[in-house]
Parts: sequence; C-alpha cells; structure tokens
Amino acid sequence: MNMTFKRKLPDPAEIKQMYPLSPELQMLKKQNDEAVKKIFTGEDNRLLMIIGPCSADREDAVLDYMSRLRKLQEQVKDKILFCPRIYTNKPRTTGDGYKGMFHQPDPNAPSDMLKGLISIRKLHMDALEQTGFSCADEMLYPENYQYLSDILSYVAVGARSVENQLHRLVSSGLNVPVGMKNPTSGELSVMMNSITAAQHAHTFVCSGWEIETTGNPLAHAILRGSASRHGHSTPNYHYEDLIHLCELYAENPSLANPGVIVDCNHSNSDKKFEQQIRISKEILHSTRHSDDVNKIVKGLMIESYIEDGCQKPDGGVYGKSITDPCLGWEKTEKLMLELAELR
Repeated sequence: MNMTFKRKLPDPAEIKQMYPLSPELQMLKKQNDEAVKKIFTGEDNRLLMIIGPCSADREDAVLDYMSRLRKLQEQVKDKILFCPRIYTNKPRTTGDGYKGMFHQPDPNAPSDMLKGLISIRKLHMDALEQTGFSCADEMLYPENYQYLSDILSYVAVGARSVENQLHRLVSSGLNVPVGMKNPTSGELSVMMNSITAAQHAHTFVCSGWEIETTGNPLAHAILRGSASRHGHSTPNYHYEDLIHLCELYAENPSLANPGVIVDCNHSNSDKKFEQQIRISKEILHSTRHSDDVNKIVKGLMIESYIEDGCQKPDGGVYGKSITDPCLGWEKTEKLMLELAELR
C-alpha cells in the first residue's frame, strides 16, 4: 500500500471536549439556526446571504471581515440575513495548491491537519463569540463534519462532491440547511438526485459507525454555472434558468421546501468577481417577474473579502483572497445596501 499512516487524529468528541461551546454560545447558535431555517420553510421572506472569503486563510483578517459584516447586518436586518462563509476546506480540481486552513493553518507552511482541526474550530468559535455569527462551511470531507457540527448554521456540498454517495447520505442526517451545487458539467438532474437522496432516510457506514438518518427536509439547490467540454463558463442564473428549476421542483412534488441559493461567482461570473454586483441585481429582478421564482430563490452566495481580487499565498496583502478573486469590502457594503433597497 502506497500510504503512510502519519498519526491518528483526535475524534470529533475529543476536539469538542477540548474546545467546547459555552451554554451562551450554544443558545446563540440555536437562535441563528432557527432564523436560517425559517427562510427555507418560507416563514421568513428575507434574502439569505452566504457571503465571505473564497477560503478562510488567516484568523485576524477573517474576524475583521466578520466584524464589519455584523455592523452592516444591523443596517439591512429587515431585508437580508447574513450567514457568513468561513470555508476552511478548499477543493482543488487537480489536487494542487492551497487546500484551506484545515490542511494548512499557515498557507506558507507544510500541511498539519492536527493544527488545522484546532484552528478551524477555534476560528468558527471566535466568529460566534465575537460577532454572533454561526457560519457556513463546505463539507469537503463528510467524515469530518462532526468536528464542526455544533457550530455551523449552513453547509454546502460542492460541484465536485455532489454526486458522491457519502456526501448525500451524511447530508441526510444534518439538522441545518444543506445546499447541493450543480456539478461542473451543469447537469441539473445530478443536483436534483442529490437533493432527493439528502431528504430521504438512510442507513450507512461512516467513520466506523453504522448510522441511521431521518432525512433532511432543508436540502436544496445551489446554481453555480457550469463549464463546457472546452472549459468555457456557462451561467445558469438567468430568468429562464430559474424558471426551469421551478419546473424541476414541480416534477418532484415529494421534495420539501423547494429552494435555491444562487452562487453569483464561479462559472456564473466566469470568476470575474466584479460581475457579482450585476448578477445579484439581475436575480432580484427575476424574482419580481414570477411568483414561482420569488418563492424558490432563498438567497445568494457571494465571494467577498476586505480587498478586491486575489493574490498568491505568499502575497502578503491583508484581507485579500489567496484562492478565487473576491469582491472588496467597499463594493460589498454598497451592494448589500442596494440589494436591501431592491428587496
């Protein structure tokens, strides 16, 4: 076997015992969960904003960003609910490059997953304690969700993971909304099958345990655009795309809480981060032209940080993404205020 078993990592219960949530933080997280869930059940018609850096790279800049977002939340609280992105696992198409804080708590140092586990839990805890936000993260490794299960209010399954059986089965046991992205091919049937699987009950094996789940009625779609066989980006956020998704949901009446979060970056913007401004406004425009579209569009996903654009991991610019380019804070603040007016 061409593997080196370096060390056994602490299990989730041990990490949670080492870094427990206080009763006050547990209550705050529960309140946040309820607020997010009500958007998906239709009890709250505010726009859910999954917003933040492409990947969390350093705690000080991420918490700085979150503190700015907290102040902005107060200004738009009647129209928009923020569930910030703290993405600590970064999928890499070829396996090369920075893989996120879980792998590399220091982006310029070798991988250290023990330090990484501790770093990502502390970052999520600090965000909750200092800003009141329980955040969103991507479930890159289903077995590792339990390390953060008591602290996340939203989970995303990425375009390269959405067809994976274990991702679908673990999602069926989560008690927070799980967004299933369409795959990079753009094939929406894959995404819809993933939502169906996540909403059903299952028995399966994970992390050495036989597990039973009851299904997650808050599993939903994320539209992120697609890439052609020649590598060209094709968006799927337009009015016609949203109507098509409404039709797919109508063909699957057994699915609970039909909903979609539209990813305004990735293949929808061709990674031109500034296009997120135009795209987000177009989506809100579409909701005003169809009751069906208005009902299923639950929110937006926007990649945003302190500085515009991106840099190499050793770039050294505080608050600038080291993975995909992000919308800077000044543009982000202006956009959120404008979207609140449009909502």
